[in-house]
Amino acid sequence: MASRAQPLNPGGIAAAGLVLALVLGTLGAVLWHADGFAALGPADWAAVRFTVTQALVSALVSLVLAVPVARALARRRFPGRGILITLLGAPFILPVIVAVMGILAIFGRAGVLNDGLAALGLGRVSIYGFEGVVLAHVFFNLPLAVRLLLQGWLAIPTERFRLAASLGLGPSEIMCLLERPMLRALAPGIFVTIFLICLTSFAVALTLGGGPKATTVELAIYQAFRFDFDPGRAATMATLQLMLCAAAILLATRFAIPAAFGAGLDRPVARWDAGARLLRLQDGLFLILAAGFLIAPLAAVVMAGLPGVASLPASVWLAALRSLAVAAGSTALALILALPLALAAVRGKLFELVGMLPIVASSLVLGTGLFLILRPMASPASLALPVTVVVNAAMALPFCLRALIPAARDLETGYGRLAQSLGLRGRARLRYLTLPRLRRPLGFAGGLAAALSMGDLGVIALFADGETTTLPLQLYRLMGAYRMADAAAAAVLLLALSLLLFWAFDRGGRADADA
Repeated sequence: MASRAQPLNPGGIAAAGLVLALVLGTLGAVLWHADGFAALGPADWAAVRFTVTQALVSALVSLVLAVPVARALARRRFPGRGILITLLGAPFILPVIVAVMGILAIFGRAGVLNDGLAALGLGRVSIYGFEGVVLAHVFFNLPLAVRLLLQGWLAIPTERFRLAASLGLGPSEIMCLLERPMLRALAPGIFVTIFLICLTSFAVALTLGGGPKATTVELAIYQAFRFDFDPGRAATMATLQLMLCAAAILLATRFAIPAAFGAGLDRPVARWDAGARLLRLQDGLFLILAAGFLIAPLAAVVMAGLPGVASLPASVWLAALRSLAVAAGSTALALILALPLALAAVRGKLFELVGMLPIVASSLVLGTGLFLILRPMASPASLALPVTVVVNAAMALPFCLRALIPAARDLETGYGRLAQSLGLRGRARLRYLTLPRLRRPLGFAGGLAAALSMGDLGVIALFADGETTTLPLQLYRLMGAYRMADAAAAAVLLLALSLLLFWAFDRGGRADADA
């Protein structure tokens, strides 16, 4: 019978076993080598306090600023609205080191803001330390918060706004009766999500923090390896990082978080309460400020670096080739794991939970565990690129699953029984049914994995030596050597390659997908 219970996908079981071995094995190595919390000094606990504090402030500021921007997008229709909404997804695939360079170009010591203050006879401001870390995190997470909140606003049925208009309710009443309940349901989950992202940030703290008063837990792990070579202390800090992430994940599971890239963003909803001129000016001001905040740093990077791309040194181009190879390998591995896990997750929730496990451990925690496992067997530097491929694939896996699992469920609902009644299984089912129907989400997932891997500055910083640098690490070293012209050109190259990879995979998934 077509309705009888289906056997679990062997590929899903194998993929789940590999993910469990990687995550639990590395976490076990970290816990085994940890020296205990008593071995941590005042500087280590200061890093923990700074990490939690900056994550709390970053999440709060991102959420508070996102509310008026999301409300303006929800109740206004204007030319370019779709482009602006698309732009709000760009920071997610943007290389962190490129965004940091853009932020420095606008807000840094020699940036546009300080030049303007100097022209007015005012003192310059510094964004290094706590303020810079929070500013960069808001840059990345404000668009995410807007997209999540916009889903909530557009989920309010049009009929409720129509009823409010017929009752003569004004903006304040609609805020209390319709918008505030939606915010009360969504805001806590969004806050916890952004808090978790900021908790595991590495590249931002590496470039804008790093001082004794601005060191995060991830940065402390990096320093314990690269400067002190104290694996025990690094393992202990990684254990603390794991505990903080696990606590945030447990909090996040208590709230329902909407999908960040769901359908319906452009559905017209008549808003009779928003016609006042003052409200139109208010919404326009928030949209202009948000768009400027997002566009100005990227425009500054492109204008500063584009003329120097052709004259970049050979070391940068070699690093770019390594990054492309790492991105290709990690994308292939991520998709090889994600597809069977997504198909198995349709019949077993446990497979989805296994695929989300890498979120619990950041890339540096996984890298720390692999370093401790591999060090007795081989030089970690000689395995820098393979380890980076594996860790980047693991970190991209949860995002790939978020793109694949809904499509896999629709596939099973629409074609599962028919395929079973026809005896379509194994390779034949994969070739004639699964791959053609999942081509679009596979392309999107591959684009995400490739772009995230291309711009990653995480585990490679632990393992790499002078011969195995990737483009993000090479860019960071150029910045550290104050070769800012070359750094700006390398940032443009990294940005272009990341966007090109995302476009190529996503376009490949869409081309002739319905044939």
